[in-house]
Amino acid sequence: MPTKNRIIPAAPFRILDAPNLKDDFYCSPLAYSFVSQTLAICLGNILYAWTEEGGVNMIHGAHSQTWLTSISFSSEQGARAILGIGQSDGSLVLRSIYDGLPRFEVQQPFPIACVGWRPTCTLRQSKNPFNPGVLVQTEDLVVGDEMGTLYYYVVEWPMGWEVSANAWPGAVSLVAKITIHSQQICGLAWAPDGKLFTSGGNDNLCCLFEVDRILEQSLIYPAQNENDNPPRPEPFSIGVGSDAGEEASLYSYNTAAPNPNIRADENISEVETFRTSLDSLRHLGSGLERHRWVHGAAVKAMAFCPWRRGLLATGGGSNDKCIHFFHTTSGTALATISVSAQVTSLIWSTTRREIAATFGYAQPEHPYRIAIFSWPDCKQVAAIPWEGELRALYAIPYPHGPAYKKNQKSGSVGQEGCIVVASSDKSIKFHEVWSRERGATVGGRGMLGGSDILEGLEGIDKEGDVIR
Repeated sequence: MPTKNRIIPAAPFRILDAPNLKDDFYCSPLAYSFVSQTLAICLGNILYAWTEEGGVNMIHGAHSQTWLTSISFSSEQGARAILGIGQSDGSLVLRSIYDGLPRFEVQQPFPIACVGWRPTCTLRQSKNPFNPGVLVQTEDLVVGDEMGTLYYYVVEWPMGWEVSANAWPGAVSLVAKITIHSQQICGLAWAPDGKLFTSGGNDNLCCLFEVDRILEQSLIYPAQNENDNPPRPEPFSIGVGSDAGEEASLYSYNTAAPNPNIRADENISEVETFRTSLDSLRHLGSGLERHRWVHGAAVKAMAFCPWRRGLLATGGGSNDKCIHFFHTTSGTALATISVSAQVTSLIWSTTRREIAATFGYAQPEHPYRIAIFSWPDCKQVAAIPWEGELRALYAIPYPHGPAYKKNQKSGSVGQEGCIVVASSDKSIKFHEVWSRERGATVGGRGMLGGSDILEGLEGIDKEGDVIR
């Protein structure tokens, strides 16, 4: 890897101990909510929430033989701060950071590998049986499992006061099942406008999907029959997902009578289930994807550029060891950076024309576990070495840097260029990779033969490295 030419702090400005952090390339153990300003951390079978002001609190625990594989917060636009929690036993748990208990649990047939919320909300007709048809904001959630299947859920999540008023906890609808990958889903990424998402798999594929194609002609919320008289659900009832041989998700309500459709070994009593309409579930397969890109190894790291529509970065695993750039409209491969390491995360800067990457196993061995590259010239501009054989397992952007509390007191808090990294030494490291000061504008030569027309089409520009 080239020598770094920008000086950034090599030491993290904060380190959190993370006992029981799973040393696993396939886990995504971090998530941040801009709504509640909460960092969620998976440590084995326990989920913790950490904030600058409140410190650490345990918020969820699974059975001791189960571990948490992936977490994700719902959209900032929706302001619900819903955590989607994937577990190795196939359980998908949905709970708000503001609630004392989980609100829904969906049991999927295979272990969950990845979860990812759509970054935008969608207006849909309410599923509330006591107020049907009213347009409400809903959230969309994609879940990937160890078999390579993607599940697309629509979640209606009333606020706490609405739950208390109506005694109705909301609804989780499975609207699409996508079978394209042949092996475990390793990563999910959404475009900022919520119109596209990508899935990366252990089959070395990255697939790009258009949400409109997945949801077209799907009856997400079937109309209620006027004569239906459903039992009145209890607040915060737990939804039970499909059995291994079934496709549609199930809803549960606390009732006095047990349901024979629930297996005894599920250890759930006094639950009656209601299936979503089978007309609402779409079975989708190969050919649905807009593009598919073959890599040399598993694809976990993916990131859509926030300031250049149509630009996607992906990272390959140990046998690929490259960062790839693609144009999402045409599918064109734009550039490749060889990093001699397993790529575990990719994070675009929101203030500079740069991208940060974190690395796992390196071959040939080198000490860098975080590196910054410029776009479009793909040059390394900074790197952070780690001592020994430590690896960066996963990373996410974090808006608060070392000067946060000082700036908070002075009233000048702004988003800082920091990332939070899960490390193989069972710690969580906070690194400042972009300072709050904007750098000088620097021009750069493109990669596509110097053609301004072609480079404009493919998401490449020459405006310099600073977003104004």
